[in-house]
Amino acid sequence: MPVLKAEEVVVAMIDHAVGFANLFRSHNLADHVNNAVALAKTAVIYDLPLVVTNGADTAPSGPLFDRLKQVLGDREVVVRGGNFDAFATERFADAVAATGRRKLLLSGLMTEGCVLQTAMSGLDRGYDVHVVVDAVAGETREIHDAAVQRLVQAGAVPVTWLSVASELQGTYENLATVEGFMGLMAEHSPTLGMYLQHYSALQSGGAVAA
Repeated sequence: MPVLKAEEVVVAMIDHAVGFANLFRSHNLADHVNNAVALAKTAVIYDLPLVVTNGADTAPSGPLFDRLKQVLGDREVVVRGGNFDAFATERFADAVAATGRRKLLLSGLMTEGCVLQTAMSGLDRGYDVHVVVDAVAGETREIHDAAVQRLVQAGAVPVTWLSVASELQGTYENLATVEGFMGLMAEHSPTLGMYLQHYSALQSGGAVAA
């Protein structure tokens, strides 16, 4: 599987909605929101087409996470009715197709429902589907894992938001986006954020306590 390139990728985010926060237990809520926001910021930094879909704000699932909406700004949210497969909504299918990209990165809720069915439909339509497994979640860990395993067997590729960002960045010498990449790590990767803080302190030559 070749390395992801920014000019080939479209990101689709499905149902990152507040009403589902009470339903999934496969992942910690704070971690899930953090990872979804990090993926959206990755799309912005690397200028990836970003197709977002959700039910109506008045539906039981409710509106998108506030932190995610802040990143999305005035981007359109494709409103679906009862379709679990987002491709069954013509506006979503057309929005993805209009990008001309064939590598589809999916995130969303729930793994065993809308994410699974949209991913399977994407594979049927000839997309190279990559599921951002730390930005999707299911009712239980077992249910989430089973859905991911099924998708992998069907041909989908599991990735994480940081692996995606790292592949798109490629090198610290890519100066056009390196500041954004470093910001992603500092804000959304706890361990790498600590590393950068440590490295910055060493570079500044600050005094070390005895």
